[in-house]
This record gives sequence, C-alpha cells and structure tokens, in this order.
Amino acid sequence: MSEVVFVDSAGRETRVSAENGETLMAVAVRSGIDGIVAQCGGALACGTCHCYIDQRHLDLLPPPSEEEADMIEFVMEPKANSRLSCQLLMSAATDGMRVIVPDSQH
Repeated sequence: MSEVVFVDSAGRETRVSAENGETLMAVAVRSGIDGIVAQCGGALACGTCHCYIDQRHLDLLPPPSEEEADMIEFVMEPKANSRLSCQLLMSAATDGMRVIVPDSQH
C-alpha cells in the first residue's frame, strides 16, 4: 500500500490509499477525484486522465512510452511533468506522490 496526494486547481489536497500494481487512474476513479475523467477506461485512447506529477516523484517513474508521449501532445496545457494516469502503476516508489489535477480535460 502507498499513499497518493491529489491536488485540485484550488490547491485542495485529497489523500488516498493505493494498492501496489494499481494504476493511478484506477486510484483516482475509485476515490472520486474530480478532474480525472478517464473516458477510455485506460486504453490509452483519449488523454482524459491527464495529470501533472510532482518533480520529486517524476524522476522515479519510468519514462512515458512513445504512445503515451504522443497522446500527451494532444491534452490541454501539456507540461514537462504531464503524464497519463492510466499508464502509471503504483509501487513503493510512488508512496507520497503528489498529483496535480488539471483544471480541465477537455
């Protein structure tokens, strides 16, 4: 188990538990995090699970696949720390990770 901190556009934090091996998207959906829409259910087809990963943990994650990087090009306001939460697996390395949820996915 690990803890993830979701931060909304107003700066409000929501701390949730995550099982190792669970996707960040699944954690967000299960926890009712507004802003992680996840329309394609994790099929890497829509980009509506876009989020920003705090730099401290960003460097601990595997780099995005070519497919994920291509999809990130089409999200609203991509940044250097943009990731698709459907592609991130929870592990001991993600414990305490701060995830900033964008204002909009559309």
